Amino acid sequence: MTEDQRGPRGRRMRRARALLRDAVKVVGRACSATDRGENDGSSRVLLITGASSGIGAASAREAAAAGWRLALAARSSEKLDALVEEIGAGRALALSVDVTDFAAQERMIEAVTARFGRLDAVFANAGTGGQPGGVSGAPVESWQSMVNVNVLGVAYTLRASLAALRASRGHVLLTGSVAGRRTLAGSMYSATKWAVSAIGYGLREELRGSGVRVTLIEPGMVDTPFFDSEKPDALRPEDVARSALYALSQPATVDVHEIMVLPTPPIEAD
Repeated sequence: MTEDQRGPRGRRMRRARALLRDAVKVVGRACSATDRGENDGSSRVLLITGASSGIGAASAREAAAAGWRLALAARSSEKLDALVEEIGAGRALALSVDVTDFAAQERMIEAVTARFGRLDAVFANAGTGGQPGGVSGAPVESWQSMVNVNVLGVAYTLRASLAALRASRGHVLLTGSVAGRRTLAGSMYSATKWAVSAIGYGLREELRGSGVRVTLIEPGMVDTPFFDSEKPDALRPEDVARSALYALSQPATVDVHEIMVLPTPPIEAD
């Protein structure tokens, strides 16, 4: 080692080289994380069912703002087309799908992977409500509709998408409900949401060790087209969408099992 290398100038040069090596390592790690989609959604693809309105549409907007590419599925092609135009056709795909048709859901997944080449997350959000009357008086046809959409529709979405999600070590989100955690007198809707909770718990155990995460999103009353009139004290779809994006934004080492989100009770008068 020369005198220059041993002196102050040499020490400064060695320190500069060490700092440069550290900087290269940091940049390399950041680039790798971005390539894996860990820091944002820019390279990842999210499929949302029931995406034309309410929680689904709000989640699409939140996910688009976070950089996700989106496949948006629902029966209403007109509303979907408008949402895709809002988000940008380069980053979103509209799919007119009846979730009660398993073959249609298989074609949906084929269309997503053909367009984007991958599938990283599925938000099984499509659902429908029932009619009043309870077990004693509600039209039995409404029960059939709820079971077909809320239970079988969710199961079909999962069956159709799981191979792609295993390949990406992706994420499943399910729209459950506080009604699937509490007893509501005579409510067949509540029964279907208890079924969604059971599907989520069972799927998580089935996928344990695969790298695929499962999150139940369980909102209270949400002011959506479910209801004929506005519900001023209810959650807004955006409130639930933020909960879904919170789960999706976590690193691969964090598994958010469920999020129950309720409206703050109204302030009582003194």
